[in-house]
Amino acid sequence: MERFTVEPLRAVDFMGDVRRRPEKYFLVDQGSPELPTEVLRVVAWDGLHRRDGRHGQISVEIGSDLSFTVESDQRPGADARESLLPGYFASLLDMFDMQRWAPAAAAALSIRTVIEVWLDGHGYRQELLGMDPTGPRREFMAPKPFGTRTFHLDPSFCGPGEAIAWALRPEELHGEACNEHPSPTTFPIYDLRPEAEESLSE
Repeated sequence: MERFTVEPLRAVDFMGDVRRRPEKYFLVDQGSPELPTEVLRVVAWDGLHRRDGRHGQISVEIGSDLSFTVESDQRPGADARESLLPGYFASLLDMFDMQRWAPAAAAALSIRTVIEVWLDGHGYRQELLGMDPTGPRREFMAPKPFGTRTFHLDPSFCGPGEAIAWALRPEELHGEACNEHPSPTTFPIYDLRPEAEESLSE
């Protein structure tokens, strides 16, 4: 009988795939001036759409041209407790089930990401460099019963002069693509860039 061997299947290099083919995740390629806005849009969409088909509540804060925060009331994945153990991403990204790939994809294009996840009064916080934790997760008293808060800061993948679009409206981050939910969904967008404050005061 002839013997043969099968090479072990290798896990997909998710971060490498995102960086090689960002258009697969964010609809635009590297070098597009729309990439920072598209990353924000995808993360906002993820936070807004619950798995039961309903809309959740989110808020968006733009800290700089290449940094933003999305806070949502999404409950972490069903196996969140088990995800406190090292898993696929070996970080708090594991607390998002794999159908919620957007936070991980955004982290893959970031040089610094801070993730906060809370569940049943317990909060967990961790900083990442790309998708790699820079230290252990820290526990704190959660501000709400459940939810997620994700910070994606300074995507190094973006070119000079690229920035999150100005004067964004909720429909631009949610928009007409949500055919299942035709009713308008509103949420606050806080732009903390000095230029935004100046334009509002004029």
